[in-house]
Amino acid sequence: MKPYPEAYIDYLLYFHAQRDYFECHEVMEEFWKEHLGDTRSRTYVALIQIAVGMYHIRRGNRNGAVKMLQSAGRNAEAPHVLSLGLNPEKLQELLNQVWSSIEKDEFLYEDINLPITDPELIEFCLKECDRRGLIWQKPSLMEDELLIQKHTRRDRSEVVNERARQQQIRKEKGGAR
Repeated sequence: MKPYPEAYIDYLLYFHAQRDYFECHEVMEEFWKEHLGDTRSRTYVALIQIAVGMYHIRRGNRNGAVKMLQSAGRNAEAPHVLSLGLNPEKLQELLNQVWSSIEKDEFLYEDINLPITDPELIEFCLKECDRRGLIWQKPSLMEDELLIQKHTRRDRSEVVNERARQQQIRKEKGGAR
């Protein structure tokens, strides 16, 4: 198997086995922040946005989901998506299908699976699921409130403080928004 970032493997396991989109987001965001100069940086952002879009969908925030998935489609750069063992065309089709069905009010929540094309990556993920006692592509339990509401229970003070700091910087520069 070609080398993939460990955080990406964790992301795939959270996404496809635990269906914990909040943790997908957390793992990839931390990795992205540590690797801002990486050529795949925008594609890491796309993966974060896909996870955020999925937890918005699951919680009924349709507008937030559409915004995230559309943005993910713009950020998912084909060569970098491919370098992560995913099919870029199928990923775009999947994202377009989901957000357009939400906009048309035709979407009934269903977990999605990323179009992984690297058979060795799939095999590794399956073995890792076995090792961790997980089931690959197990459907979400919609009655699992802890999973579905997980992101609302986190400490957001760091994010709120950073946004306030950035707003103050813009204000001081004369560009307050």
